[in-house]
Amino acid sequence: MKLLPVILGVVGLAGGAAAGHFMKPPPPEEEMAAESDGAENDHGAAESGEGEKYAAAGQAKGGSGKEEQPPLENADFIKLNKQFVVPVLEGERVGALIVMSMAIEAEQGLGNLVFEYEPKLRDEFLQVLFRHAQSGGFGGVFTAEQVMQDLRASLLHAARGVLGSRVHNVLLTDIVRQDI
Repeated sequence: MKLLPVILGVVGLAGGAAAGHFMKPPPPEEEMAAESDGAENDHGAAESGEGEKYAAAGQAKGGSGKEEQPPLENADFIKLNKQFVVPVLEGERVGALIVMSMAIEAEQGLGNLVFEYEPKLRDEFLQVLFRHAQSGGFGGVFTAEQVMQDLRASLLHAARGVLGSRVHNVLLTDIVRQDI
């Protein structure tokens, strides 16, 4: 009977996350493409504009030690199929659940390899996420810039351990904390 609240919490969290996933608005690129009424786009100009945008964003941060890298011209963004659910323990009981979605930025054409190795990637990522949770990383202001940078760096290290240096970044596309 002690598991019933946990099970109900997980089911409610999963339902809420699914509803949020299907209700979120389309990304800005899709909106811009819809507004262009089928006009052709010069991809080279758009990519250089994005590079300038990222460079400007890195300069605006004012020397935080790590400037934003412009997106790679030949990069693919591979969204992992399932969300990650990480329990946050308080003493000997589950105090919260973290639900996250991730994508991998990698060299173009690496998508099939990512999906082939997805079970190994998920295992490595879960080890990183559990270690992060056990060290208190999901407590308090868990979305603080330094905390998120540390988590991304650990996830990138794990991804490169499985797929090599062809992985350029691990992106946290959604993150939710549900207190129980």
